[in-house]
Order: sequence, then C-alpha cells, then structure tokens
Amino acid sequence: MPWLAAAVPWLAAAMPWLAASVPRLAASVPWLAASVPWPFLKTCPAEHGEAIRLGALGEAAYHRVMTASPALEGTVLRLAERLIQLLDEGSFAATYKYAVIVGLLDLSLELTSATGVPPDTITTRQLAEKVIELYWPHCAPYGEHILRQSSSGTQAEVVKRIQAFRARVPLDTAGAASLPRACALLGSEAHEELARFVEWKLVEMPLPKLQVVGSVEDRFLYEYGFPRKMDNSRPLQPYWEGEPGTFDNRLLLKPGVGAAFVALNGLLRPLVYRQWARMVARVNKLEESTLEGFLFGVDRQSLDPVRPALRELQSGRCFYCEERLSRAHHVDHFIPWSRHPDDGIHNLVVADERCNLKKRAYFAAAGHVEHWRERSRRHAADLATIARDRSWGTAPDRTLGVARAIYRALPEDARLWQGGDDLVVIERLRIVAALAA
Repeated sequence: MPWLAAAVPWLAAAMPWLAASVPRLAASVPWLAASVPWPFLKTCPAEHGEAIRLGALGEAAYHRVMTASPALEGTVLRLAERLIQLLDEGSFAATYKYAVIVGLLDLSLELTSATGVPPDTITTRQLAEKVIELYWPHCAPYGEHILRQSSSGTQAEVVKRIQAFRARVPLDTAGAASLPRACALLGSEAHEELARFVEWKLVEMPLPKLQVVGSVEDRFLYEYGFPRKMDNSRPLQPYWEGEPGTFDNRLLLKPGVGAAFVALNGLLRPLVYRQWARMVARVNKLEESTLEGFLFGVDRQSLDPVRPALRELQSGRCFYCEERLSRAHHVDHFIPWSRHPDDGIHNLVVADERCNLKKRAYFAAAGHVEHWRERSRRHAADLATIARDRSWGTAPDRTLGVARAIYRALPEDARLWQGGDDLVVIERLRIVAALAA
C-alpha cells in the first residue's frame, strides 16, 4: 500500500492510535492501494509532505475517527482492520459477503434515529430486502448475458431467484424494470416468496459464515441466535407464518458497531464495491474497468418518469434557486448518490442545469435542508401519489434516517453547498433541528 506508507508520518501524528496498526493493515491488504475509485479521490494538503489520496467520501469518516472518544476510536479501528482482512481473506464462492456488508452499512444509516443514534439490531428480513435491492440492477444484461456472481460455474442462487422474478416483468420505457414496479405488477405474494427465499439463503450461508476467517468464527460484528448449520428452511416456516418465538431473526450488533458503520461508510463502501466488481470480473473473465460503473453507477435507473410530476410539484421552479426552470433541467439526488444510493421519491428534486452541475456531490446547506424537510411534510401525500402512480420507490423514513446519520457525521468545519460557487460552513444546530422534525 504505497499511499498508506507515504501517509504514515502525518496520519500517525494526527491519530497516534493508528500508528501501531498500519503495519498490520499494510501486510493484510495489498490490494487496498488500488481499491478507492479514482472519481472519488482527493490529495491531502501539501504541508503533510508526501501526497496521500483518500476517498472524498471518507472525509467525514476520517473526522469522526479523529474526534471520537477513545472507546469509539478503538471500535472503529478494530472494525476497519477486521473488515479489510475479511474482504481479503474470507472464503466465499459467491459475492454474498459483499452484499451483506453493504447491506449492514446501508441499514446502519437508514435506521438511525431522530436523535442520531444508530441501530443496535438489524433483522434478517430487513437485510433480505436490502440484498434484493442491491442485486436487482445486477440482473440486467451486461451485453447479452447476466453476469455470474459465483465462482462455482453456475449462478449464485439468490441472484438466480431475483433474476427469475425480474424476468417476469415487461421492460418499461427506460428499458429496465424497476424493483417497485416489479413488486406492484407481480403482487405481494410473489414478492413475499422472493423475500423469504433470500432471507433463508442469508441465514443458511453468509450470515453464519461472514465472521469466519480461516476456521475461526469471531463475532465482532453481530451476534445471532439461529444455528450455524441448517439443512433446510423448515425452522423458519412458523416464523414466516407469524408464530411468535419460533425463530430469532435479530442480528444483535456488537457495542459500537452501528456507530462505526456510520463513521466508516464513506471509506468502506468504495472498497467493498471495488472488491465486489473484481470478483465479478474474475468469474466472468472480463475486464474490471467498466464493471464497477455497470454494477453500482448512478445511471442504472432513468429518472425521467418522475421528472414532469416533480416539476409540477415545484411549480416549475428550481428546488435550489427557485428560478423558473428552463428546458435544460435535471432530477437531482438531494442526498448525493455517491454518499448513499437512494432513488426514492423523497430524495429526488428538480433543479436547473446550472444548480445541479454546481452542487455535484456536495451536501446542501442548512436552508436547503429546511426547504427539503418542509417539502416532505407539506407534500407527503403528493409525493406518495407520484410514487404510486409510477410504481416508484418511496421510503421516507429510510431517506430521512440516512440524512440524519450523514449530516451528523460531518466535521464541524464541513463546507456545504449554498448556491452557485458558494460553499458555507455547516450550521449543525439548524440542520439537526430540521431533520429531527
């Protein structure tokens, strides 16, 4: 890891607790230097001497670690080190481990409370729904074929089942069926059958195996109450039928893990994406360079179906500058896609071309946050109607949870986008108050 070696002097000075861990990290993860996607790289200040490149998505994580209590510092460091080793060493024939890790990252953000407290429990059903979301775009054809996600020579069972579910839906005008549209067309029973299958497969394979490196299980992420080995899904049947106390579906996050996932989201996500894309490239004998954008890129779903309705909701004015929209206007992700992929209707606003291109992947300033929350409250029924009529995703509580988690994780001197070329220092109290409502 050349970049890490160059960074040791100033990183060690800023974070003394990291110094002893650098050799272990460097020895265990030789691939890490190439793992941060270049679009998200940033060169640290020249006064540090050697140039180190860190993911811009990880700036908030870096701040959280630097200013955290010693207990959280230790938890974050241990979690980061073990997860990186797990990515490098864990023995999995399919890409499930990557989906589970990203799912835990996402749910830690989405389930953050109004007071900024991350979850201490995640259920297997919540994780199953998230895994379906993650694999859904992967089941679109890459060229003429669906990418295999298993090294066994056949398609991974979860992906095969999602692929079969997706194949039952006619292509929409954008050329690919969305998950909400598929669920609306195929009905709740079909979706329930899919979710139960995925939940069972998670319980059967990746969840009890994820924390095993070599032959030793170290439950450093979560505790679980189901057996490590189950031959079939019969133990889950009474639970699926609603009988209480028949199956414990809880993943009990270890102390500090939820907070560490929130803190490390910006650092871990690009690393997991890169390793996931590498495995898919390897098992399909393809070049890696284009796969990451296909699997995780922002352009996987056209936003055109909701553009006219959102424009009408905003009275034909830009969400940010409130000027009349010209013909050149865009649908923007209020919480940037690069920070958390969310196409839900509550995360989408219409902006003129200039504002959208200037905002890019910045977080919006306090005034925009207040406006966003006011829109969600005042037009909750309208947004729900837009989503329903277009079979579009809508999860307002999840979108709000992500906003709470990410804004609270920003450093005190974070610069937020006000408009045009203007960046302003975060007004944390205003933002926290707006997001608490």
